[in-house]
Amino acid sequence: MWQCRQCGRSFANQNQTHTCAPLQSLDTHFVKSDPLDRAIFDAILEAVSGLGPVTVLPEKTRIALQVRMSFAAFMPRKSWLDGHLVLARRVESPRFRRVETFSPRNVLHEFRLQSPEEVDSDFVGWLEEAYRVGEQRHLEAKKD
Repeated sequence: MWQCRQCGRSFANQNQTHTCAPLQSLDTHFVKSDPLDRAIFDAILEAVSGLGPVTVLPEKTRIALQVRMSFAAFMPRKSWLDGHLVLARRVESPRFRRVETFSPRNVLHEFRLQSPEEVDSDFVGWLEEAYRVGEQRHLEAKKD
């Protein structure tokens, strides 16, 4: 892991391009949101906490979840939670608003959640996949 000397954040790649800015308070992201948005985010954190260690990074414009690399990000809005997961494959589901392929094993899946019930077994399964991408385990599978 490489650590930026200016902001102190850790990255999987040396000299990783990033916005060097101080982290915000997690609560700051939810000030203008419906309390339900925080309940959705807390359900996500509960699901992720069972997978292993995770760093929550309340950045200026988003809340990122990171293991070795960021694997998910969330942007609280007034009445919903927008976000994306990074998976090592393309998943076709109407729950994803947009899917963008950056490389064969780096596929961003955008979503919108409007209730904690949407953090269901399907979503948790995708979160688990994204967590493995954050650990960079998908790269180990590529070597096999």
